[in-house]
Amino acid sequence: MSAELATSYAALILTDDNVEITSDKLQTLLKAANVEVESIWTSLFAKALQGKDVEAMLSNVGAAGAAAPAGAVAAAGAPAAEEKAEEKKEEAKEESDDDMGFGLFD
Repeated sequence: MSAELATSYAALILTDDNVEITSDKLQTLLKAANVEVESIWTSLFAKALQGKDVEAMLSNVGAAGAAAPAGAVAAAGAPAAEEKAEEKKEEAKEESDDDMGFGLFD
């Protein structure tokens, strides 16, 4: 098992038990499970999750994309439409080169 995965599971266990996620508590839990993880991983996870509501983060996975305002979606779609139009123009140029009578195997 990788260090990141083991530490993630330990953080989820602590969250499920409503225990504050700290480096020491993560290390204790991992030692109890006979999993050796360098202390850097537990420190990184503890700092990253400090003050965060992990349960809320898990329950809102993917919800951020659905909450985008309609204006932002429309504005984001405009450049994509322009790119498609430019691609069609380039394709038309390439096709017109074939009509000149020049070919690779002529």
